[in-house]
Amino acid sequence: MYVVSMRGDSKVSTFSLIVSTFLGFYAIGCSSSSPRFRSSDESTSVIIQEDDEFRFASKIKEEETSEDDRKINLDNVKTRLLSRKSSSTRYKNLTPEGLNRDRFLLNVVSYLGVPYDFGGSTKEGIDCSALTSKVYSTSANLSLPRSTKNQYRVGSAVSKSNLQFGDLVFFNTVGHGPSHVGIYVEDDLFVHASVSYGVTFSSLESSYYKKRFVGARRVVD
Repeated sequence: MYVVSMRGDSKVSTFSLIVSTFLGFYAIGCSSSSPRFRSSDESTSVIIQEDDEFRFASKIKEEETSEDDRKINLDNVKTRLLSRKSSSTRYKNLTPEGLNRDRFLLNVVSYLGVPYDFGGSTKEGIDCSALTSKVYSTSANLSLPRSTKNQYRVGSAVSKSNLQFGDLVFFNTVGHGPSHVGIYVEDDLFVHASVSYGVTFSSLESSYYKKRFVGARRVVD
């Protein structure tokens, strides 16, 4: 340890240096535990994705609110979906065998209205890829990657015309590749954590989402 001392105040200088060093390591430790700093292989893409969402948040809000021409009545949609039991032949055929439709929907509905929080992953605030991860983890015991870009690499590609209940749907909202993700339900509806409205249902046929749709992935057969 190197200490610069004047007028015999070496003890004070040594103590100050120790305190400064301790606080420096503490700060590093706090940063390392933050969602912004991850040790996994996907850390870089998660940080880039979050930075994109943060940087373009105001632009996304403006475009979402002005271009979404198919606003959804959440109460009506929730009532309609929950009344359609998985035992029904029609909805049973539209749901992958690996998913329990009723349990999945109840889990989805429990998040409705949760505000959007970039980097958040709780019912106090959540972002799009955290929502899909949480719903799949709780409803199907399936672990998805944390970022939208990495979720776009899992499962198998599926065309928009062949979407099934539970498929992940992806959108380019910031100008370069998939940056937003939701879960397809049925009737052209998907659930997602919207920057503008929080967790909600939206229509794939709305002008905003239709022109930004970039693909879908089936993660459960």
